[in-house]
Amino acid sequence: MKYPFKSLLLAATVLAAASCAKDDTQSGGEETAGPVIVNASPAAIGGEIILKLKTEASGIVEKSRAQGVSKGSGIDEIDRILNTVNTVRFERLFPDGGRFEERTRREGLHLWYYAKYDPSVPTSEMASLLSSCKDIEIIEYSLAAETSDHRRAASPAAGAPSVTRAIADEVRNVPFPFNESERSQQMQWHYNNTGNIFAQTSQLGADANVYAAWQLSTGNPDVIVAVVDQGVKYDHEDLAANMWTNTAELNGSEGRDDDSNGYADDIHGFNFVDNTTLTISTKGDAPDHGTHVAGTVAAVNNNGTGVAGIAGGSGKNDGVKIMSCQIFHDKDGGDVAMAAKAIKYAADNGAVICQNSWGYTAGTISVTDWTRGSYSALSRAMEYFNKYAGLDENGNQTGPMAGGIVLFAAGNDASSEVCYPAADANAISVGATAFTGAPAYYTNYGPGCNIAAPGGDAYQS
Repeated sequence: MKYPFKSLLLAATVLAAASCAKDDTQSGGEETAGPVIVNASPAAIGGEIILKLKTEASGIVEKSRAQGVSKGSGIDEIDRILNTVNTVRFERLFPDGGRFEERTRREGLHLWYYAKYDPSVPTSEMASLLSSCKDIEIIEYSLAAETSDHRRAASPAAGAPSVTRAIADEVRNVPFPFNESERSQQMQWHYNNTGNIFAQTSQLGADANVYAAWQLSTGNPDVIVAVVDQGVKYDHEDLAANMWTNTAELNGSEGRDDDSNGYADDIHGFNFVDNTTLTISTKGDAPDHGTHVAGTVAAVNNNGTGVAGIAGGSGKNDGVKIMSCQIFHDKDGGDVAMAAKAIKYAADNGAVICQNSWGYTAGTISVTDWTRGSYSALSRAMEYFNKYAGLDENGNQTGPMAGGIVLFAAGNDASSEVCYPAADANAISVGATAFTGAPAYYTNYGPGCNIAAPGGDAYQS
């Protein structure tokens, strides 16, 4: 499993004091006569497409729905095409935001729609048909994502950088402060690398120096971290005490949206794969990546169980809280629609750090296409998170930060090629280093990365 976020919370703490937004130097191009088509990749998911309607057209759709039209858009030109390809779903990409609807509309997210149709119709053909519609502003291909699990990563690239220096060269004298097993300390070399973890191959100090950081703070329950991944096992013995709990839904009526956030019964998060209340999926191969990532961030410390979380607290219910936002059943299967919804949901419900250990294979999308970022629904969702996380529907700060931080794994292609969504202007891209201090054999590196953290290595993890 990939471990690129062993210092996620520490990195977030350091970066929170400074601006985390990259300069978006490209505005997306000049206005064109027809819809703009973005992320037109052969890797697109068949039978799915994302549309941004013009403001007037979105009003027509909303009016038709208010009058009881349950299928289609209510716009003749668009509906003729949707019917031709046997469309089974046409709906808002970002659902009605409940008490957050006003800011959802202010940011223009209500203009985005999602269509699901006969998957035998090539996405390029569907985009071509829709490109003649005057009421559509943007046509976006829906891309398939995969979790950043380094067990599936390619072999080290010939051009990958080698060790150029030791990260640190000092003896770590700070003791381990909790009662987790000695085995867990050995497994988690990235917290405190003494140089003898893997005998002569281990580099003294090639770690996140977490033991020393714990002397200052072991966590903060006011910090909510959204894990956008596979579902987190919220009743896990080493995670349950640090799960985010939506008390309004926990104590409300089943099947009703008790807190008016647009989602019913979302007690610990939401399953965006099945569009249901949070249910941990058991489909696919080893569906544990989301739970593993959550454990790295906030496994409960000092409980004599499992491993230690970087911000898991001291055993006194003082760790950060984990919000589960499921976009995968197994290692693959997430798409733009699920991810965009999940990231916006996290912002609206109190998360201030959005953790994403997934992405698209390098080369799936070109830099030229993706950097028209203002046209991408996923990029807009990340921008929304950065702007509104930690704020309530009235703009009042309720969290420890006013605005959020979106982190992404840099990629598992052992390549310097830019990988998205990690390289998006609204995200911080995190590469991985090995116990030697060198880049981990699988990690992406180069201009698409912002920072690096001690991570896994297939030969030792």
